[in-house]
Amino acid sequence: MVQVKVTEGILEGEQLENDYGNSFYSFKGIPYAEPPLSDLRFKAPRPKQPWPGVYQAKTHGPMCYQIDFFTRQTPDYIPSGSEDCLYLNVYTPDIKPEKPLAVMVYIHGGGFMSGCGNHEVFGPEFLVKNDVILVTLNYRLEVVGFLSLDTKELPGNAGMKDQVLALKWIKKNIGFFGGDSDNMTIFGESAGAASVSYHLVSPMSKGLFNRAIMQSGTITCPWAISRLSAREKAFLLARQMGCESNNEKEVYEFFKRKPIEDLIVKQVPLTYTQYTRIWFSVYFTVVSEKHFDGEERFFAGDVYDVLRDGIHEGVQVINGYVEDEGTVLFAKGLNIKQLLEQANGFYELYVPQPLELYCTPLQQLEIGKRVRNFYLRDTKTVEEVVNAMIRFIGMDYFKYGASMWQKICAQRNKNQIYSYRFSCNSERNVFTSVFGTEEALGYKRPVSHSDDLAYLFPLRSFSSKVHPNSTSYKMIETVSTLWTNFAKYGDPTRDNSFQAKWEPYTIEKQQYLDIGETLRLKTKADKEEIDFWENIFQEYYPHMSP
Repeated sequence: MVQVKVTEGILEGEQLENDYGNSFYSFKGIPYAEPPLSDLRFKAPRPKQPWPGVYQAKTHGPMCYQIDFFTRQTPDYIPSGSEDCLYLNVYTPDIKPEKPLAVMVYIHGGGFMSGCGNHEVFGPEFLVKNDVILVTLNYRLEVVGFLSLDTKELPGNAGMKDQVLALKWIKKNIGFFGGDSDNMTIFGESAGAASVSYHLVSPMSKGLFNRAIMQSGTITCPWAISRLSAREKAFLLARQMGCESNNEKEVYEFFKRKPIEDLIVKQVPLTYTQYTRIWFSVYFTVVSEKHFDGEERFFAGDVYDVLRDGIHEGVQVINGYVEDEGTVLFAKGLNIKQLLEQANGFYELYVPQPLELYCTPLQQLEIGKRVRNFYLRDTKTVEEVVNAMIRFIGMDYFKYGASMWQKICAQRNKNQIYSYRFSCNSERNVFTSVFGTEEALGYKRPVSHSDDLAYLFPLRSFSSKVHPNSTSYKMIETVSTLWTNFAKYGDPTRDNSFQAKWEPYTIEKQQYLDIGETLRLKTKADKEEIDFWENIFQEYYPHMSP
């Protein structure tokens, strides 16, 4: 039994053995906000009020109500969870260290529609053995987290405001767990990385952290911001559910009264392209909020304009992506025959997503033809076409956005930023199986979207224990040490134990670290593709070029 007194009261956790060395203290299911139920649905979260007695922090709080498309914690895609989901978990190697420990706060991904911070996937074992504290958290997802009517009652971004309140709770209380509130790193993957990217520019998040790591996601990724009318999307959803009203307050009351089970997994494409595209789409995401007196906005403006104004001064950043990002868009059981028919028949399929909104139909045909020829020019087999589509989708959804983020920030030269490309490939690369894409990608084991997580977390839900003498474990040691060195010191390769020195990115050299079985410092990641995409955007919509 171990107890810690925080601002709201006493927590009772437990000491657990670490399969990979030493032990750690675990405090699970800590409420950081009042349950966002009834009149609090869709609202910014309220801080948790003090509790009487001792709060048992030995089991996780519920995850947000969802169908877990990605990690399949819910069998057969059966919805589960609760609206009462605003909980976090703290894992610390030492409650009373000689010197306060660096803190790493992980924000899970899942397309803003699924996932949670629980131990079964995001356990602390690999990280806490390097003398850091790990905090994981839940936040509202999908409709309850990201629906917006552009009104004071329903402005949007509730899920992001949950994250802000969690960061405030951690900043205020982490010292009671042995942590240094002045040495906090936030990190995330996919939608979690995009979340981190938003915290780097949100006025609500300023001063709550010192460093940030973005793994496969930035605000410049096309799915990370609602480029179509969030208000129209809300009205369309209401009509799909039987509410024909055009009155904002009536629609708001309609959503507020609906059982959570009726709100989840509603697809509301606003364009024909969104409707017909056969791979995964994000329907509810971050919005640019309108100003309302007395209400604090999480984010407002155009993402490129906001980014060009600069991220929070003095914050150090790691930003990167994995080799085969495009695999994730096959996650819903893509029909290969249908993919080939679309790939061979429709140029519009190859139009980068932002350009669908800013180019004429004729321009889209021209762009699609050029992009298709670039990716399919040398393909002869089904495997080659699938691989080309993975490259295209990876660039469209993740890599171009990451490159633009990097270059825009480097042009200001006011933050130290490290860039990487992840190419580790071992039996730890499990997400092709997790996403259910093995049949489509049976010809090789890719470095899939999310595979980097297997080198930071045990992923005990779908990975076995790693043998300490294995090549996989050596990669785990390397990756986890890079991340924890950055969190502790701001320098990922501060000692001489690595094969390469990771240099900060500059616009002149464009250095990045290739993180594979060995580490190699290189320049200009995916240069041919990035140059091609930059030329397309420069010609048709230069606002989204560096």
